[in-house]
Amino acid sequence: MSPRRNSSRRKGNRNQQGQRRQERGEESLFLRVTGAERREEGPDGEWLIRRVSGSAATKTYRCPGCYQLIGPGTPHIVAWRPNGDGADRRHWHSSCWERRAHRGVRMPRY
Repeated sequence: MSPRRNSSRRKGNRNQQGQRRQERGEESLFLRVTGAERREEGPDGEWLIRRVSGSAATKTYRCPGCYQLIGPGTPHIVAWRPNGDGADRRHWHSSCWERRAHRGVRMPRY
């Protein structure tokens, strides 16, 4: 077995690699990996979303999709309106966020 290479085999510096990534359409993958927020358009309007990993989730939240608790250590999505003041930030289960267009009106169960 050959020894591990510690340097990149790609030619060019980091800025050039970032430009090539955008040219290939890998920008959304890059945003997902780094945890940066991204815009998402849906039937209920435009949203900014950020994925929260399980190790970064330290508090308990209530999902507005199913009204169940999102416990610490559970990966989930934080969504808010782009023009909002931050008071409209909501923490959703990932599956509830993806199915939000298909759900009907529900009363919260506490």
